[in-house]
Amino acid sequence: MNEDGQSVSYVYGFTQADVAGGTSAVMTQTGGSASVLCGGIDESHPPLFWQSGEVAAIVSQVSRSEFCGPAGEANLQDLVWLAARACRHQAVLEQVMRLGPVLPARLGTLFSSPASLESFIRKHEAAIAQFLERVDGREEWAVKGFFDPARAEAEWLARQTEDPGPTASSPGMAYLQEQSLRIQAKRALDDWLAEACDHLLRELKPLASEMVARRIVARETEDAAREMVLNWALLVPTAAAEDFRRRLERANAEHNPGGVAFEATGPWPPYSFCPVLEAEAAVPDPAKAAP
Repeated sequence: MNEDGQSVSYVYGFTQADVAGGTSAVMTQTGGSASVLCGGIDESHPPLFWQSGEVAAIVSQVSRSEFCGPAGEANLQDLVWLAARACRHQAVLEQVMRLGPVLPARLGTLFSSPASLESFIRKHEAAIAQFLERVDGREEWAVKGFFDPARAEAEWLARQTEDPGPTASSPGMAYLQEQSLRIQAKRALDDWLAEACDHLLRELKPLASEMVARRIVARETEDAAREMVLNWALLVPTAAAEDFRRRLERANAEHNPGGVAFEATGPWPPYSFCPVLEAEAAVPDPAKAAP
């Protein structure tokens, strides 16, 4: 690695050489020209393309000390610092997405020199090129489902008591009837929730070329009454994005009155579908910028 204070190559991701070749932002061993990309982790060094074979890396030069050594360790513990750079990293990838397919690198992916980056690309060129061809014309959408069990139970019980039937003959019988209704409600709502999720899957899956189920996490917001019940990433052709959104809206209209809400974010770079490439150096990404 270079000494503290010297520059290293910060890599946002990779794209096809043809994409880079169609811009004025290609960097060579002797330097680069003005970039069509703006922003970047280090605002004084806009992103450029480093082209090698069929692949081009999206690169900025940064100070090694920003990410390594005592100052770097302090930065990596600073959530405000990390969040700002996660947003800049994402913004660069979104610019490249408008030009062509992209394989996003993790936040903080560093190479000590252009030679080490060149070696990495040569080693993984086939895998990167194959992935870029696979995702060309496609974008990632994140879909999450949330369920409000208290609201759903209250609405189910209200429907059941519209025609209460015979009045209980004693407080004990009334209690037993109430408990029986709650048990029925739990079973009915479990079945209904499963069907709502299955219905959404049947609606969206035909539009996606690939889909992965992501980890379901607790939602730490003011709306803590809602539980996350699904967390999907779908690789959707750009041309199908509008149909994708319409189908999600229809599913919400049908199921939201029962306490279920489906939320989609995107388009994202295809974070959830990336191959694992060895020898990437990256800082932790606590912000989990991917959807």
